[in-house]
Amino acid sequence: MSDSKTLNLVKNAPLQQPAPEHNVHGWERAGSILVGVASVVKGVRRGGIFGLVQLAIGGVALARGFTGHSRIKSVIEKGREDMDSVRAQIERAGAQLSKLKDNAVAATESATVTGNDSLKSPKA
Repeated sequence: MSDSKTLNLVKNAPLQQPAPEHNVHGWERAGSILVGVASVVKGVRRGGIFGLVQLAIGGVALARGFTGHSRIKSVIEKGREDMDSVRAQIERAGAQLSKLKDNAVAATESATVTGNDSLKSPKA
């Protein structure tokens, strides 16, 4: 096995994951930091299992504030985008159905019934 092939594999391997986009901004980010600090302090003072839970929640809020990214918020936004996409598809399908109905109504208004079945007795 050649050394250049191994070097190329290592050279092309990403060292870090790309940074997630920021979806927490401004006052929301500052609020997360403040709530996180308060929750961590309260959890440390409280102690026990409930203090540990409060400490963990505070840590999550601090991470959200410092990084500017919330996984929960991104999942909710993704779900909202998917719902908007589905809603748009339903509206397009409804418009197409309405157009088909209008065309069918227009076609039946101009059609006349002769009582002659063209399959049994075709025109000569």
